[in-house]
Amino acid sequence: MSVPDYMQCAEDHQTLLVVVQPIGIVPEESFFRIYKRISAVSQVNVRDSQRVLYIRYRHHYPPENNEWGDFQTHRKVVGLITITECSSAKEWPQTFEKFHLQKEMYGSTLYDSRLFVFGLQGEIAEQPRTDVAFYPGYNECETVEKRIEDFIESLFIVLESKRLDRATDKSGDKIPLLCVPFEKKDFVGLDTDSRHYKKRCQGRMRKHVGDLCLQAGMLQDSLVHYHMAVELLRSVNDFLWLGAALEGLCSASVIYHYPGGTGGKVGSRRAQGGSLSAEAGNRHRPGALTSNGINADTSAEIGRAKNCLSPEDIIEKYKEAISYYGKYKNAGVIELEACVKAVRVLAMQKRSMEASEFLQNAVYINLRQLSEEEKIQRYSILSELYERIGFHRKSAFFKRIAAMQCAAPSIPEPGWRACYKLLLETLPGYSLSLDPQDFSKGTHRGWAAVQMRLLHELVYASRRMGNPALCVRHLSFLLQTMLDFLSDQEKKDVTQSLESYTAKCPGTMEVITLPDGLKLPPVPFTKLPIVKSVKLLNLPTSLRPHKMKSLLGQNVSTKSPFIYSPIIAHSRGEERNKKIDFQWVQGDVCEVQLMVYNPMPFELRVENMGLLTTGVEFESLPAALSLPAESGLYPVTLVGVPQTTGQITVNGYHTSVFGVFSDCLLDNLPGVKTNGCTVEVIPALPRLQISTSLPRSAHTLQPSSGDEISTNVSVQLYNGETQELIIKLENIGTEPLEKLEVTAKTVNTKEKLYGDFLSWNLEDTLCQFPLKPGKIATFIVNIKVKLDFSCQENLLQDLSDDGISVSGLPLSSPFRQVVKPRVETKPLNPQESSKVGDFSHVKTLEAILNFKYSGGPGHAEGYYRNLALGLHVEVEPSVFFTRISTLPATSTRQCHLLLDVFNSTEHELTISARNNEDLILHAGECQRMAIQVDKFNFESFPESPTDGAQLANAKQLEEERQQARGLEINSKLDICWKIPSLKREGEASVEGVLNQLVLEHLQLAPLQWDILVNGKVCDCDVVVTCQVGDPVPLQVKLTNWSKHSVGPFALTMMPYQDYQNGVHNYDLQDAITFVGSNTFYIDTVKPTKDSVYFGSLLFLYTGDFYLNIKFHEDNCSRELPLSWLCLPSVHIRATDGPS
Repeated sequence: MSVPDYMQCAEDHQTLLVVVQPIGIVPEESFFRIYKRISAVSQVNVRDSQRVLYIRYRHHYPPENNEWGDFQTHRKVVGLITITECSSAKEWPQTFEKFHLQKEMYGSTLYDSRLFVFGLQGEIAEQPRTDVAFYPGYNECETVEKRIEDFIESLFIVLESKRLDRATDKSGDKIPLLCVPFEKKDFVGLDTDSRHYKKRCQGRMRKHVGDLCLQAGMLQDSLVHYHMAVELLRSVNDFLWLGAALEGLCSASVIYHYPGGTGGKVGSRRAQGGSLSAEAGNRHRPGALTSNGINADTSAEIGRAKNCLSPEDIIEKYKEAISYYGKYKNAGVIELEACVKAVRVLAMQKRSMEASEFLQNAVYINLRQLSEEEKIQRYSILSELYERIGFHRKSAFFKRIAAMQCAAPSIPEPGWRACYKLLLETLPGYSLSLDPQDFSKGTHRGWAAVQMRLLHELVYASRRMGNPALCVRHLSFLLQTMLDFLSDQEKKDVTQSLESYTAKCPGTMEVITLPDGLKLPPVPFTKLPIVKSVKLLNLPTSLRPHKMKSLLGQNVSTKSPFIYSPIIAHSRGEERNKKIDFQWVQGDVCEVQLMVYNPMPFELRVENMGLLTTGVEFESLPAALSLPAESGLYPVTLVGVPQTTGQITVNGYHTSVFGVFSDCLLDNLPGVKTNGCTVEVIPALPRLQISTSLPRSAHTLQPSSGDEISTNVSVQLYNGETQELIIKLENIGTEPLEKLEVTAKTVNTKEKLYGDFLSWNLEDTLCQFPLKPGKIATFIVNIKVKLDFSCQENLLQDLSDDGISVSGLPLSSPFRQVVKPRVETKPLNPQESSKVGDFSHVKTLEAILNFKYSGGPGHAEGYYRNLALGLHVEVEPSVFFTRISTLPATSTRQCHLLLDVFNSTEHELTISARNNEDLILHAGECQRMAIQVDKFNFESFPESPTDGAQLANAKQLEEERQQARGLEINSKLDICWKIPSLKREGEASVEGVLNQLVLEHLQLAPLQWDILVNGKVCDCDVVVTCQVGDPVPLQVKLTNWSKHSVGPFALTMMPYQDYQNGVHNYDLQDAITFVGSNTFYIDTVKPTKDSVYFGSLLFLYTGDFYLNIKFHEDNCSRELPLSWLCLPSVHIRATDGPS
């Protein structure tokens, strides 16, 4: 026997072999449809008996194997069923002749045969025949199963007769010697009458009868016969047949112990027919089994158990039988099949190691030269058996050999599809799957070198099959999962192969379904490049949306009445891990930053890299990048535009590398760090872009709040100069700009500013709103720098003390004096020496203009944007006031303000005040200027608090009063400077140089005295004219602006003449007479009230006369300061004629 049956199992020993074959031309599909119906009748209950017959069907069986039917009866073809088509009566004789020829092939062993004829109708078909069945067609053959059952019963009758015939002990008859084919020539010339020969004949016959009993369903009898055969054959050293007897004994015991079978098929062999024998029924009755599966109640079971081998003995007898088979070179097939049967039994017993020994023996059994198909079958069965005993890698090894055998060079037409299919089946054995997700968790499983070899073979098989899509998928899988194990050269080779395949068939993310239904999942390149972190970026500072604050405030949550709840805090913490605390804006470009690196030893080009999102319609703007070899971490920014509002989740990114398109999801990248993947998209807002008339600044402002400034501009101004900043507001978005608020904040300066640094009128700009997309509005800001103009360093030589007065003593007139800086005098204080030359120091002012704007749908939802403009102003000194003092004027309500002005610029400068001539100062020159000013009433300003509880604010209030006084004085002086060569001009402020003494001299006395002569107010150089002989009315009016009542007062009028030589003549009784008393009495005057005293004068002669008014020294006048009792001078000119 040369063709092994690798599907054999121990229970096949109890089956009858029936061959089903076609005669003539029968469609393959039709034949196998009938064959399937025939093979379904695999067990039949024998009529009037409790026995069951088991049938084994084959549609192909080598005739040479039939010659071993005496050795093991289950190898003998006992039944033949032929299927043919016959369309006419003329073909019938020829068809029937073919049937007889087919029977002759197995004629020596056949018990019975049948011919199924399809398509023949008429007289011939109507003739009743037992061995022929006629059917009109393949769909009209309902009685096939019934005829098969009848056929099997006829086989049983023959089988039973043969069993009874052989089992009967006919001592008078000579027992024939049963032989295997290769033994016949060895027994020629033997002594047939010897005792040894007779025992051999008896032992072989006993073994043969045991086979017949087993096939006839008589398990107990077969066990007895097998035991007897073993004893007889062992005594004569008939090892081949002894092995067969032992194998028969093992098979019968296996059938008893494992009624479900050892073949591993779905559904037990005994359950297929739907009925069990009475013996089996008793054994499987609930509660009837002991631990070894034997019913202990019936005598039949007791006897059977005595003859039946235990599970352990079964394996020992199998080993013994196989060892006997191994003695015969021509019994290799028998030995191989015995090993296979033993392995199936050991698999049932979970004894994997012993099973592997049997399989290892089977591998080395030397058979005749096998065909390629037989080799494939042999290796496939070995693989299946190794799989059954749990040797998965060994199973995969033989499966791979079978696959390689399918494409052996000796095969004219290699079966690459079969090779590919078998290679796929080897993957689990090498811990390899086609799902890349299995390789992203934990450490690598399996031998990477073997796995790579297998994947390369899959690629090659796919290519030979003519399926480039499969090549791309397997190469992608190799590159993705085995990247860490590839050498640099292998990486280059694999990528080159991949690019050559993708040029014909690009790699996609679609699932590839094979013809057998296996699905190959897509392979995204998550390692090309490797992404280490994903960070959703906030919008630029100028584009970030802000929510308008509600009445409750931003941090108050109205969802819970509790101030704090640990449950709520925990859930919010989890949400914060996923959702980000900033927003994106509909229609604006949003960014996601990926930190990637290239693990390849060459430059990696990544094309069409973009974002994968859900939740909001999102337009991804793909990018292309080129990463240098083994680049290390490299930032990549992916951008896109959300088209709608709501929650958007960034799920991953897509790439195109080496022609393979990949969708890489973050959930499948466990090592990726992220700050969250979900962000809220708010409705669209306008976008404001600003441009100015000033140049951009190299200085970048850093505000304390941390906000970024989009634009920085700078300007250089002289102290006191004013310049217009023209800002163009352009709406570069898609929504109208409807609301605009502008605020300013001075930052990073220790300098004291006087007046408004920045000022604007927003109404003119708002008249141009709403600003449509693409439109421009103009906004003007006035920059006015007024720093301290005082010079505290005292670097200039003091002016001559002559003419400088702070005591109020009169001088003849103000004067100007030119001075130069004192260079020979060195200050003793080292701190002062460090300040030399500080006149040219440039000071810096910085401010931020904030534009808060909104519009469109975002404005309706309560969102706005902030745009900041940084302003850097370098202030160069213009003029300094080095000293300040006052001189009294001729009027009690005026005084002279003396200022020493120093030109610190490098240009000629003119300085002027209200109603004064221009003063020209050369570069570095200092001159004094005098300005006559009206005194000021400071009583309207708030007084310093006197309450002890408010002393903390006293200093602040005093500074405010000082500042208000300085502002009023400066507005009245209106001091301006001009640099003609530069055509620049500005103001000069005295606010920083005013001291308390000067302020007192500039302040109006609280008691205001007015003297009217002939109805005219007398003051300064006013000369009142009158006529000699006419009485002249004289009024003295006192207005009390103090907070307390004053008076009473007594004033004496003393007229005199001034001869302009220092001599005053008071002896004028003959020239002037008073109508009434020359002493005026003024009663007490309450605050804010006034009092008037009337009198009159009579001039007797012409001339210029003056009145000297003196207060009587009493308690009231002594308590008041002298400055409160300062009366104006009175000059009266008496003439003859009318004035």
